[in-house]
Amino acid sequence: MSSLTDAQAWVRTAKWIVALTGAGISTDSGIPDFRGPQGVWTRNPAAEKASTLQHYLADPAVRRAAWQRRLHTSVFDAEPNAGHRAIFDLDQRGQLLAVVTQNIDGLHQKAGHDPRDVIEVHGSALWARCWNCNDRRPMAELLDRVRAGEEDPPCVVCGGIVKSDTILFGQDLVPVVIQAAMMAADNADVVIAAGSTLSVFPAANVVPQAKAAGARVIIVNGEPTKMDGLADAVLLGPLSELLPALCESRLDQ
Repeated sequence: MSSLTDAQAWVRTAKWIVALTGAGISTDSGIPDFRGPQGVWTRNPAAEKASTLQHYLADPAVRRAAWQRRLHTSVFDAEPNAGHRAIFDLDQRGQLLAVVTQNIDGLHQKAGHDPRDVIEVHGSALWARCWNCNDRRPMAELLDRVRAGEEDPPCVVCGGIVKSDTILFGQDLVPVVIQAAMMAADNADVVIAAGSTLSVFPAANVVPQAKAAGARVIIVNGEPTKMDGLADAVLLGPLSELLPALCESRLDQ
């Protein structure tokens, strides 16, 4: 297995880099993961139930509880950390083809990326969408209504059920989004998979897809992943330290 020095050289000389990011890149921004020891679903199994489309649509009590949790989520106040900024450095150097993210927190855009360059395979918690008519608007508008007393705010257009514009269990992914992720993988010279266990599909398919197309694969994570055997380099440790080192960015920027 190659070293950090080798991986730095691949990043330095790559024409096109694709970053695949998971929950681990955002934990240093104060956003807990879902299944870890302090994960959202570990601490509150009811929150996992609200993440299943069937339960969310069928049970008003599940929706009311979900809206209350949204009022207190750390997503809206979180700021990008050194890991996000290191990936944005690649963008500023003209090397970044795309960010494919499993995260719903919008921190890559907040770090400076053009939203058109961020492929959000699981959607965004910063937006809300009507299940009936597809009306989409900022989540902040819905949360203001909840604070004003609406426990389960209906769509202002058609009166339908409103949910976070994220992909719930049992909900189909958006085909054009997945196609964009796979196209990016096909055209990458280097893929950096950061903060993902690489066990959630189809997003994790970016790694074998890129590998088959001839890309170098660098996995950066806090612990071993399901796809370490496909990697050209595996870097284990804190992402807020490893990603700036890999991208040769400044930690204090």
